[in-house]
Amino acid sequence: MTHDVSSAESGAQLFARLEGRSSLKNIEPRIFPEEGAPVPGDVVEFYGTEGTGKTETIYHLVARCILPAENGGLEVEVMFVDTDYHFDMLRLVSILEHRLPQSPEETIRMCLRRLFVVHCTSTVHLLLTLHYVENMFCSRPALCLLVIDSISAFYWIDRSNGGESVTQQESNLGKCSAFLEKLLRDYRIVLFASTQAIMRSYSGEPSRAAGASSSWRRCPAADGDYSKPYLCKAWQRLVTHQLAFSKTDARRDSRAVFSIASSSAGTKSTSRCFFCVTEGGVQFF
Repeated sequence: MTHDVSSAESGAQLFARLEGRSSLKNIEPRIFPEEGAPVPGDVVEFYGTEGTGKTETIYHLVARCILPAENGGLEVEVMFVDTDYHFDMLRLVSILEHRLPQSPEETIRMCLRRLFVVHCTSTVHLLLTLHYVENMFCSRPALCLLVIDSISAFYWIDRSNGGESVTQQESNLGKCSAFLEKLLRDYRIVLFASTQAIMRSYSGEPSRAAGASSSWRRCPAADGDYSKPYLCKAWQRLVTHQLAFSKTDARRDSRAVFSIASSSAGTKSTSRCFFCVTEGGVQFF
């Protein structure tokens, strides 16, 4: 019986791979240059301090995914994992309404049917959730994007629960990273995950993930010690693209101006774009 179930799962995984998933290459050319766009299996880390536009940018990209093709969207499905209970459905609906002016309410509802939202309260809960939703990635070829906002939400809790052992502190996120690697490999999805930049101590505490940090990923938009990676090496190894967010001193129409420095392992180069946040969402210039 166990063998039959295992065989059925392997067959379903094979079908999902053969069926293929829509490309996210054109999700937002102003953020991702053509040669650095995410492809199936890639992991994009949204890195920055609080209040630098990470979540607003994620909403912008989610809206682009779930919008109909005739309205400039990619018309694909998105799984959104909310780890800090900050997901704002009303804000996303407002962005969709500005993208679909004078469209009937049913069009908005159709977009939202392409979005699946789950909430997590701990790293263990996140791991269980990833196992639970695996079947959705297996059975829904239109489900192309997994969003985790944020992957660093439970860092301090895990660090406290792990005591003096770094291995114990990083154990749960390491397991999540290993399973995410499996999902990326088996189902060829793209993962977007936000990470809160934190100030690291200068007192001699080593950056535990420093050994996993590649030369292409130096957080050029982050100042000082905020640029040091701190999540476990298993997570750092997964990241193929990094978007480093910062708030500039400039203003545009009385609105704060934010910067995104985009880098990827494939291109080894960095591009930069600027945006402000309006009632209708992110506005690039």
